[in-house]
Amino acid sequence: MTLKFKWFVFFLTAATLMLPMMAATPVMADPLADAIAAVPQGTGPGQIDPSAPTGIFGIPGAPAPGLLLCFCWAVWVGWIFSTIGAFGGVMAGVGHISIYGMGAYAKTFQDTSPTINKILTDSIRVSNQWLGGFSALVSSITYGRQKRLVTSLGAFMGAGALFATLLVVFTTAGKVKFSQYQGWFGLCVFLIFAFMVYEMSPKGQASKKAAKAAAKAFEDAVKNKGSIKGQGVETLNWSLTRTEISFFGQKFSFSPIWAFIGGFCISAMASFIGVGGGFLYVPFLTSVVGLPMFVVAGTSSLAVLIGMFFSIFNFMVLKGVIVYWPMIGLELAGVFVGSMIGPRTGKYIPEKVLKWIFLILAFYIGIRYTLKGFFGIAIL
Repeated sequence: MTLKFKWFVFFLTAATLMLPMMAATPVMADPLADAIAAVPQGTGPGQIDPSAPTGIFGIPGAPAPGLLLCFCWAVWVGWIFSTIGAFGGVMAGVGHISIYGMGAYAKTFQDTSPTINKILTDSIRVSNQWLGGFSALVSSITYGRQKRLVTSLGAFMGAGALFATLLVVFTTAGKVKFSQYQGWFGLCVFLIFAFMVYEMSPKGQASKKAAKAAAKAFEDAVKNKGSIKGQGVETLNWSLTRTEISFFGQKFSFSPIWAFIGGFCISAMASFIGVGGGFLYVPFLTSVVGLPMFVVAGTSSLAVLIGMFFSIFNFMVLKGVIVYWPMIGLELAGVFVGSMIGPRTGKYIPEKVLKWIFLILAFYIGIRYTLKGFFGIAIL
């Protein structure tokens, strides 16, 4: 990985960590306090009991997820994203919505305090992005060192994400109810599951000969403890219309312009549901670009990193969305651990297994949240 790339990643990290902390919290403190004061007091749904123990944001009776739970779930978030280049933000969402109970709690205020409902919904969206974005940072550095990252492709997709996040933030922040968010969250994931099922069919695999050959060569190199870096990603030709790279003896090409357009469309959808978009970048990179999964994870990570930086900045600094820092800080530590492990264990997992992990997670999460959000049907 070049020195310029390291400084580029360092700048994004420093800006992402510092700007929201310095600028965002005071903006939303008064609206949240005012909304809490206006909620009817009591012990029923949508009410606040002043005598109850405080939870997130210091709200009496709010969920108070344990420290060990937050850390362990964040390790899983970091591992799954850094392994397949997707589902970091989605799994973070599962944690915040279901495992920690923030989703059910936000939903109780749908009638008594729509303001709190929307504040907590936006907080969940941005909290997901913090975890997905930080995992993307750690993963990008690791994959860059292993030469399993197409920097130019990830950068162009990330550039498209910049414009998409501005559009989504200013059209949806503070306007989305939790039930709407939950339903669209699930539907987006389920549609990607359907697309990936087609891709794994004989017809979908027919055009993947180069990707298969590269994946097989990579797996053999790992099995025989051969050099990965020596046959890693190399840029052969670069232009705005067509860029050609090589990976383990196979050549792949893509259009930077289409990468920009793909990044815009993917990030628009991902920012709306509060995730990094890896679960959308992965099908785009495997199906449209035709890359093997061993390169997709790193390239997806870079695109997610760039998109998350701008999305977090826009939500927190420009729109004043808040997150619960004691929880986020601990989760980031867990994400770091998981993201360091993922690239080192993922290279030993066959490509087909990686895709099946993706499919199983997409099906379960997609169907569960679609039914719960739009129809109120709960499944395990």
